[in-house]
Amino acid sequence: MKVQLRFVLIPLGVIGLLFLLREAESRPGLFANATYLGAILALELVLACLWRFEKVFFPVTMACFVVAATGLPLAVETYTLRWLFLAVGALVGFNLWMRTNRAKHFGMFHLVALFCVFAALASASASALPTTGALKAGSLFLLFLYAGSGGRVALAGREGAFVRGLILACEILVFFSFVDYFVGSNTFGNPNNLGAIIGVVATPILVWAALVAEDRRERRRRYTALALCGVLLYATVCRAAIVADAIVITALVIALRRPGLLVRAVFAGALFLEIMAVVNPSHMGELTDSLTGKFIFKLDGHRSKSGVFGSRETPWDDTIAAVKQHPWFGTGFGTSDVGAVDIQGSSIYTVEGSNREHGSSYLAMAEYMGLLGIVPFLFLLVQVAWAIGRAYGWVRRTGNASHYAVPFAMVTLAGLIHAGFEDWLFAAGSYLCVFFWVAAFLLVDLVSEINSPSQVSAPDAFAAFARQGLGQPTTEAR
Repeated sequence: MKVQLRFVLIPLGVIGLLFLLREAESRPGLFANATYLGAILALELVLACLWRFEKVFFPVTMACFVVAATGLPLAVETYTLRWLFLAVGALVGFNLWMRTNRAKHFGMFHLVALFCVFAALASASASALPTTGALKAGSLFLLFLYAGSGGRVALAGREGAFVRGLILACEILVFFSFVDYFVGSNTFGNPNNLGAIIGVVATPILVWAALVAEDRRERRRRYTALALCGVLLYATVCRAAIVADAIVITALVIALRRPGLLVRAVFAGALFLEIMAVVNPSHMGELTDSLTGKFIFKLDGHRSKSGVFGSRETPWDDTIAAVKQHPWFGTGFGTSDVGAVDIQGSSIYTVEGSNREHGSSYLAMAEYMGLLGIVPFLFLLVQVAWAIGRAYGWVRRTGNASHYAVPFAMVTLAGLIHAGFEDWLFAAGSYLCVFFWVAAFLLVDLVSEINSPSQVSAPDAFAAFARQGLGQPTTEAR
């Protein structure tokens, strides 16, 4: 198939080059336009990534979404380019997945995801801003199509390389974020952005990578990156990410039946706090004195709200009021009927059209879709939770965390918890949303493997599977 594709692409490339040369000669001013040149460059970049779709397209797509949410020089350009990559990845990935002889195709999980898109379109048609709602429903469709096809193409048959690349990317992200944050560059815009990507993506993956590493140098490097994750979460005071990571790690330790790991984690956390108290006693004293105000209550000085979720009470109350006004079919997917609100310091939510902060992805969907329209979305989330439970259950039965389903289960569990306090779970413009749903779709495929009748009774096969992918021996549980 690749040979046939080359016979088609090479003549098309030559024809395209000749056409560009002719246009440059007849209309030279056209190629002095920065917009046209940027479009041509973007098209060339997409075509180059298509040449090695399985290896290149997913990391480049994720890079576009991440850069678009930062203050890096190319952030403005990637803000539009990310949608081009998502659309091309969805269409090409679907074509590749259907053309290849895969053991797995589309199942109930993918059908429910499609029903979610239909429900979003129906909700958008009744919205006060139907065009905005339809565009957001369309972006959700592209996301699900890419996660169910292009993302699976990137993993199928090359699980080891995919996971190794993911671990390396998390290490680079953590080291870069640590230097960037403490030099004051503020690339990610606000602490919630940084805490979200560190807490939901980097920390779960690095915890798993450190546990399965057998090479001493790799283990040290990963534990160092993991320690920097703790420093960043402490510095950003991202409560949702801290709670999510604490639950994910505790659940993994319980599944592995290794309480000693939890004791080590608690000891490391206490030691870290002691070091911070020695290095900066004034800050630690202020943090201790105002613990209920800064970390637990997170007061804003002028606000009267208090309590563990004091900063969330106002958006939660507004959302519940909106649900009461539109109880059955909601205000329309991705739109609110309260007008656009300038959200200062919002986390990772893309504000388009008429929208506002909700303080929870689940409450946001309740407002958008209503109690009837949200049913397929709830069913989809239940299936994700069921896949997570199956992955952790396999770890519990075998005492082995070496299978590739485990890191994806940890990421999705952290995402589900974090989404309870931030608006991103179905916002396709968010890099965290894109990564979460790609991980969820991959998890559904992987748990079907680890729970098949021929494999459940043979955990050694999965240890060998992990060794083949990671290139390292692993400890097998019997």
